[in-house]
Amino acid sequence: MATAIRDVGVWRQTRTLLLKNYLIKCRTKKSSVQEILFPLFFLFWLILVSMMHPNKKYEEVSDIELSPMDKFSLSNVILGYTPVTNITSSIMQRVSTDHLPKVIVTEEYANEKELVAASLSKSSNFVGVVFKDTMSYELRFFPEMIPVSSIYMNSREGCSKTCDAAQYWSLGFTVLQASID
Repeated sequence: MATAIRDVGVWRQTRTLLLKNYLIKCRTKKSSVQEILFPLFFLFWLILVSMMHPNKKYEEVSDIELSPMDKFSLSNVILGYTPVTNITSSIMQRVSTDHLPKVIVTEEYANEKELVAASLSKSSNFVGVVFKDTMSYELRFFPEMIPVSSIYMNSREGCSKTCDAAQYWSLGFTVLQASID
């Protein structure tokens, strides 16, 4: 019996397999139609949606010269920092005397918990600086002191001086960061 199958030939076996596959496809016509029409339907749907909502093209915004940093945008600020080391003390001393004189009062805190407790008891003009190591730090502002840039109420295409990103420049966040750096 095994020799009879070998004698049939490759062409006849291929033709038989193709016929068998065709008969199976005819029996499962619904799934065959779905295999062809669903990708076409989704392609049509994507084209239709992309035509209904085209990409907006905005004009190029010219570069502007920013004004010098206004050191007095940080008025009557209490600046607390932690941890207290020789390096952090020298950095904060330089910030309070050289960069921002008459503007900042610096206070030292032993750890971050004390800094958080002090920030809750002080007024809203308290700013905390947590040094992670000699090269990195975190600034801790009250939420009212910094702009909320993640809330999109309307289009920002006409935004200039009132943009949240520009408010970082005018509210003192950038001044303090540049002074510490």
